[in-house]
Amino acid sequence: PEGVGVTKNSFADIDATVSAEALVRLVREFQPHVMVTYNERGGYPHPDHIRCHEISKLAWDLSGDPEAFPDAGAPWQISKLYYESIFNPERMMRVYEKLREREPDSPLIAQFEAMVERFESRPNDVTTRVEVGRFFERRDEALRAHASQVAPDSSFFFWPNELQREAWPFEDYRLAESRVVTDEFESDLFQGIDEESA
Repeated sequence: PEGVGVTKNSFADIDATVSAEALVRLVREFQPHVMVTYNERGGYPHPDHIRCHEISKLAWDLSGDPEAFPDAGAPWQISKLYYESIFNPERMMRVYEKLREREPDSPLIAQFEAMVERFESRPNDVTTRVEVGRFFERRDEALRAHASQVAPDSSFFFWPNELQREAWPFEDYRLAESRVVTDEFESDLFQGIDEESA
């Protein structure tokens, strides 16, 4: 991606084709049926996240093409491509309202007010809502493992899990592209994928 915030030799500065070849190689090796990535805005937006979106989209398009990167393994076509929708305005508002109700003096309220204001005008384009509240602690442990990216006590990333479970025990996604028939609204990322091929 071009523009402010792209540091020379950063992930966002590397030619997308170079990284896409590496991702195509992994897709062909592990043969996933579903790919999840950032949306076109890179989430909130972030140059590396936007580049991740671009690379994922290239891998989605090219991993099943035998003429693309022929030395990267046998072609494999992914069935479904999703974009994460963590900043879904409905989710943000529900968690914010629950926080104000349960912890009216929380220092998180000001942070939430800024986020709600920033994201409330975005369209709610969620197509897939997966109930995962019982796994929030495991999700947080996985995120904290990326120590160079996330401070372990970051209030931006780690909201009170009990509060989240009450307000919004889901992860939200937008089905961007699908090579299988599925419902308009889903509760499972693998919906529509034949059990024999999974």
